[in-house]
Parts: sequence; structure tokens; C-alpha cells
Amino acid sequence: LSQAGQEPFTAVSLMSPTSASRLALPPSRCFPAAHSRPCARPGFPRTLGQAQALDGICQLDLVISLNIPFETLKDRLSARWVHPASGRVYNMDFNPPHSQGVDDLTGEPLVQRDEDRPEAVAARLRKYKDAAKPVIELYKSRGILHSFSGTETNKIWPYVYSLLSSRIPPILSEEEH
Repeated sequence: LSQAGQEPFTAVSLMSPTSASRLALPPSRCFPAAHSRPCARPGFPRTLGQAQALDGICQLDLVISLNIPFETLKDRLSARWVHPASGRVYNMDFNPPHSQGVDDLTGEPLVQRDEDRPEAVAARLRKYKDAAKPVIELYKSRGILHSFSGTETNKIWPYVYSLLSSRIPPILSEEEH
């Protein structure tokens, strides 16, 4: 599964919204919203226990793994700063505030959460990699894992979109029904 030092860190599972609700996952994490459509759960399941629980209520047709280099993930996550009062998140590399270190709307100081500091991010990614490895292997053995590698969303997304478009019928608006 690894290519050029890349490790799988993110998976997207497709399931029905009914199955998702039986796992007590918040509806806001499920899209599209239509009740009879497939459901995408970014980052779920993350552990073998979650994958086994999911097996008990539905059968996945497709799992996507994004292979992103460890350093890329660490750098992106470590560049996060937040405005505590509102929860607004900034990324100093690709979504920085207008003025360094202050919230765009209030002018109040931004903070970096402890879990977003480089050492904490690195530890979290190592832990996730260890927990996710058996999940990735499980879906690989079932032939439903599709892996994509890269560092930029705009370069990976066309391939992911093509796969999803070939597997999920288009969502029609109410007027088109």
C-alpha cells in the first residue's frame, strides 16, 4: 500500500444513511442528505473494531484510501490556528488570517491548540497509522479498497471523482425527479 514513503491515512466509506444512524454517527457527517442515497463517511472506520461493527449492519461497496506523505499531513495539521470564541479555523499555509495571529472578524488573538502542535500531530498520525493498517488490509483483501496518492487535492480529486461517478448514480434535484 505504500508508495514512495507514503502511508494511508484517510479512508472514505460508503454506506446507507440508515446504517450510519445505527452506528450513532451524526447525520451532519453523512452526505448526500437524501435518505435513500449512499452515504460517505470520511475517516470512518478508523479501527478494526469499528470496521467489524460496521460489518454487522451493512456491506460496503467501496472504500477509498488517500495516501498522503506523513510530512505533508504533519505540516498541514501543524499549521492550524483557531479563534477560541468562534471556533473559526485558519491554516497559515493556505487559509491564513488577513493579519498574522489575529481573527479576521474580531481582531482577537488566535491560538494553536496543543493537539495541533507538530509533536502532538506526529504522535497522533503514528497512532492512526497503526490503528488503520488492519482496516486497510481488511478492505484490500475484500477487493473494495481504492487507493489514491498525492499531496494536492486538485490533483487527487479528479481520480476520486471519476471512481465515485462510475459507482454512484447522479443526485437529481427535486425538479428533475
